Amino acid sequence: MPAITLPDGSQRQFDAPVTGTTVAASIGPGLAKAALAMAVDGALRDLSEEIAADASLRFITRRDPEALELIRHDCAHVLAEAVQELFPGTQVTIGPSIENGFYYDFQRNQPFTPEDFPAIEAKMREIIARAAPFARQVVTRDEAIALFRAKGEAFKVELVESLAADQVISLYSQGEWTDLCRGPHMRNTGDIGPAFKLMKVAGAYWRGDHRNPMLSRIYGTAWRDQKELDAYLHQLEEAEKRDHRRIGREMHLFHMQEESTGNVFWHPNGWRLYRALEDYMRRRLDRAGYQEVKTPQVVDRRLWEASGHWENYRKNMFLATVEDKDEAARINALKPMNCPCHVQIFNQGIRSYRDLPLRMAEFGACHRYEPSGALHGIMRVRGFTQDDAHIFCEEHQIGDEGRHFAELLSSVYRDLGFTDFRVKFSDRPESRAGDDATWDRAEAALREACEAAGMPFEANPGEGAFYGPKLEFVLRDAIGRDWQCGTLQVDLILPERLGAFYTAEDGSRRRPVMLHRAILGSFERFIGMLIEQYAGRFPLWLAPRQVVVASIVDDAGDYAREVAAMLTAQGIRAEADTRNEKINRKVVDHIETNVPILAVVGRREAEERSLVLRRLPGREQQTLPLEDAIATLRKEATPPDLA
Repeated sequence: MPAITLPDGSQRQFDAPVTGTTVAASIGPGLAKAALAMAVDGALRDLSEEIAADASLRFITRRDPEALELIRHDCAHVLAEAVQELFPGTQVTIGPSIENGFYYDFQRNQPFTPEDFPAIEAKMREIIARAAPFARQVVTRDEAIALFRAKGEAFKVELVESLAADQVISLYSQGEWTDLCRGPHMRNTGDIGPAFKLMKVAGAYWRGDHRNPMLSRIYGTAWRDQKELDAYLHQLEEAEKRDHRRIGREMHLFHMQEESTGNVFWHPNGWRLYRALEDYMRRRLDRAGYQEVKTPQVVDRRLWEASGHWENYRKNMFLATVEDKDEAARINALKPMNCPCHVQIFNQGIRSYRDLPLRMAEFGACHRYEPSGALHGIMRVRGFTQDDAHIFCEEHQIGDEGRHFAELLSSVYRDLGFTDFRVKFSDRPESRAGDDATWDRAEAALREACEAAGMPFEANPGEGAFYGPKLEFVLRDAIGRDWQCGTLQVDLILPERLGAFYTAEDGSRRRPVMLHRAILGSFERFIGMLIEQYAGRFPLWLAPRQVVVASIVDDAGDYAREVAAMLTAQGIRAEADTRNEKINRKVVDHIETNVPILAVVGRREAEERSLVLRRLPGREQQTLPLEDAIATLRKEATPPDLA
């Protein structure tokens, strides 16, 4: 007699094991129609699965977050059925749901192309319209192998053979088509709805191993309704227009090349942008009481072993072996992070509780080996600079330091144009240093810091660093994409491992708490975000070229160069354009390279010592005396922290 507890706390008793479908119908016809699946004691299940013991039950409808994953998973199955109906002899392999969609890998002599998509999509709509129920069947290993071998599905046979001996093997059928799957699924193919689209095709090695056959992977996206699908497709169009790699080329900001894979070659325009951001961050940190330091890039392996990074990050480190006639060969590593080096500075001399909190900042150049397939423009690189800092403090200071950091981070994000962010709380991972009691203290302290800062957060279980829990600050950009940037981590372990201590008020030696924190994350990635946030049209204070002084006639060339020099002397990033081109051509050129302000000069302006200011890409013009124009531009170009 299972007792079913519903989300509102009410209970329903049943005389025998009961399916979710039956429970939903007992509550009302509206729920019976809307329910797609169920969460039993928090685990997603098919509605048709029986509940035999007391359990908490929540129904999943189309509006619930879990519905998207179900829609995408089911859509992957429908894609596979459609492909096999249209292209007999194609073998199916695996097809999971992923962020924003799904994919399925196929083995076929002739790879798929986007030209195949219209026919496949039409067949998928036909299968969805059939509304064939998803039916689950548990089978033995031998039964599953026999089934897929008879169908000529060699990859499915290999999958079954690789499953653990005690693994429950389940099959799902939708009409006459059957696949190996853990589930769960919705009620039938009709629950998927019409809001899906096939997006692209790519090659993928079976099980990600280059020694295995190359498969043809079809990606798709699926949503609850057409409105959501249209919004996503619009976001993709906007993202393509804002791609930082294309804009970086057009604005001559940076380039990357094979001779230094994953590292950025900054051009003058890009380095001006970089320096504007760095100068801004340095001023903000100076005012917030941080002390800037600089630590070596190459550090002996022994420090990384002592800190625990060798065990946890060795595969991501760049190593260098040094031969010295006076000592054995030494293994050094380019630092992948700055934290152990900052502890070394803290350890120089005896620290007192009066020195705490000690806020130590570094724009630290770091290197991490990222697989070539993971690299993406300047968003994901191998060489980068962190806006890194570590706060050494006493435990009772964690709350105040967390609040101060949250205020600083929020203010910086606002200045840079990001007003929408959320916080994720990442607690202890499976593989970690330290005992549970230490982690309990660290997690409790981080929660208290959130309360002190008035920061609501969402749980991100098991995603903490190996040495402590962390807060992750996730920004939302102008077109609705999320970016994980800032972080705040409570570390009670690294100070212990590296021997850090301070003298307490009672004269005893105590370990400091180490707060790891970053706001931008890395300059490279954040600049990539800024490029895409503003589509290259930066606010004036950040723009790499703030003003171009363009001459209309040759006679005004000397005046244009003089004005550009005067603006430069006032700290404005200005240059003169005295090319023998018509002014309309110059306007178009500078609009295309995202120059914010064009100062136009001709004979009259040269004679009157004036400027015609045009804010691109607009057409409005403003004529001002030279001194007034310079004052106006200086004011507009002032960074927000100095305004």
